[in-house]
Amino acid sequence: MFGFYNIAVAAPKLTLANPYKNLKSILELVADASKNRASVLLLSELTLIGYSVGDILFQQSLLRSQKEALLELCKQTKDIDTIIVVGYAMLHNNRLYNTAIVLQDGKILGIVPKSFIPNKQEFYELRYFVSGKELTNSYTNHFGDSVPFGVDLLFSDNSGMKFGIEICEDLWAVTPPSNQMVANGANLILNLSASNEIIGKAEYRRELVRTQSARGICAYAYASSSLGESSTDTIFSGDLLVAEYGSIVAQDGRLTFENKILYATVDLERVSNLRISDSSFSQMPQSNYREIEFKALPKVEKIERFVNPHPFVPNNPKLREQRCEEITDIQAYALIRRMQQAQIKKAVLGISGGLDSTLALLSTHKAFSLMGWDTKDILCYTMPGFGTTSRTKQSAHKLCELLNVTLKEVDITELALKEFEAIEHNKETLDVTYENVQARVRTSILMNSANKNGGLVIGTGDLSEIALGWSTYNGDHMSMYALNCGIPKTLIRYIIEYYAQSKIELQEVLTTILETPVSPELLPSQEDTITQETESIIGPYELHDFFLYHFIRESFSPKKILFLASQAFSDKYSHEEIKKWLRLFIKRFFTQQFKRSAIPDGPMVGTISLSPRANWRMPSDSDFEIFLKDIDSDS
Repeated sequence: MFGFYNIAVAAPKLTLANPYKNLKSILELVADASKNRASVLLLSELTLIGYSVGDILFQQSLLRSQKEALLELCKQTKDIDTIIVVGYAMLHNNRLYNTAIVLQDGKILGIVPKSFIPNKQEFYELRYFVSGKELTNSYTNHFGDSVPFGVDLLFSDNSGMKFGIEICEDLWAVTPPSNQMVANGANLILNLSASNEIIGKAEYRRELVRTQSARGICAYAYASSSLGESSTDTIFSGDLLVAEYGSIVAQDGRLTFENKILYATVDLERVSNLRISDSSFSQMPQSNYREIEFKALPKVEKIERFVNPHPFVPNNPKLREQRCEEITDIQAYALIRRMQQAQIKKAVLGISGGLDSTLALLSTHKAFSLMGWDTKDILCYTMPGFGTTSRTKQSAHKLCELLNVTLKEVDITELALKEFEAIEHNKETLDVTYENVQARVRTSILMNSANKNGGLVIGTGDLSEIALGWSTYNGDHMSMYALNCGIPKTLIRYIIEYYAQSKIELQEVLTTILETPVSPELLPSQEDTITQETESIIGPYELHDFFLYHFIRESFSPKKILFLASQAFSDKYSHEEIKKWLRLFIKRFFTQQFKRSAIPDGPMVGTISLSPRANWRMPSDSDFEIFLKDIDSDS
């Protein structure tokens, strides 16, 4: 379903050197994973005998009983379509290999040996095992079948999952085997491990898993052996991890002597989509891998993952503060660079008392403060018109006063009426012409003021408005530098909250601005109240930002975006409401491209930019019919 796969990683209750007792623990975990419809169950290194058995590995009794336990595992899992990956000490051509055995429906699909054998500090694996990194195009006999054996194996369901396997130390190597696996199409890496616990190692291990998932643009699942291992010189915690493209999506580092299993849903369609647009990934050299097909996996009925309703905004409050500081730094220094290059020392802004112009002014003020420039050279214009309310006007005045910038007020009503007269427009007809005349009058004032004063017109329109085309062409659509063009509306709100918390003197006015409904204030107000609320016309910005992120950043189909949005906003919007606004988003995104093709320069602050000079190329003539059909195919 939409590329989602449920992954189970587990650390079985372990009895050293007793494959039969370990088999019992494994079968309990298999039953749990099958019940929960996991696509894959990943177990720890040398699952059937334990990693720390030492010289007992040389005993034929142990190896024989391990083989018997594996045979029984195959018999007991005959009707289970979950992929099971179990650690196994395999004797092949009178050599011992530390391997991972891949099972489905009681059949061994392939066996992958460990490539890098540690022989340092507390690890002495070369005493027992040989490296399998040279084993390719090889086979071995197991229970009467010839089984593919080697480091050149990838496993695929021909539907969306292709996984490769590395074992413990392989991840720590200078060049992990998974590098080549992902270059050859593996979008999921499974790691069977026995990683011990010493101070600081857990954090380092998790960072390795996380960064490898980012470098490989893949999902990475990791299962380490538990406290049942020998404590002679060290202990093992059973660390369980699942990462996806640079983020840990699930983890469990609890110490326990019992069975432990962790579930996570990975989105393999997402990582595959990201690879297509990543030019460095496509240039990675490929090599020869054998691809082993397996049967269809259990259908995902429920995704075990959090869907962030505000993907542009970090969940962690501390990280959110850092992000806000970083964004305003980018804005400020970008503006400084542009003003220095243009040899301009004054900034010109239209201030409405709304979110966007507030952020543009705050970031401009920060730029001037960083450079020690006179803030009186920030020329702010408040331009009340037919729909301006005293609330927004007072907010604009108060903010400019507190920031010690130059404020000028120009009432645009008479200018707009003269424009109506010139084009023979009835002033009682409250249509798009009525609104856009006001927007263009305001822009004309700003542009002409910039010429008169030797200033740079700072654009205030944000990324969300640019995506929807919610601007007047050659009106607020135009500026000399679009400072907010890389920031979506949901994030702008958080940045202003950050300013309100960190600048006590601005707290009251910024709180008022945050509590004011988003409005262009272009239609006549009634009893000095806002009558034109943007989100009642085009839909909630939080939904549109969600749609934008997943449509551009992840290249998801509208049908998948609808599914995810219904998960993320299940307690706020109905499925039909979300569908309605998604249809509007698609229509406006396609039909308003002509505005994006002609937007001014502005700083890119995140991974998404809609500038034709940054990372979005789109003709203005593209048809959106198939995208609407995709939404309507939802069931």
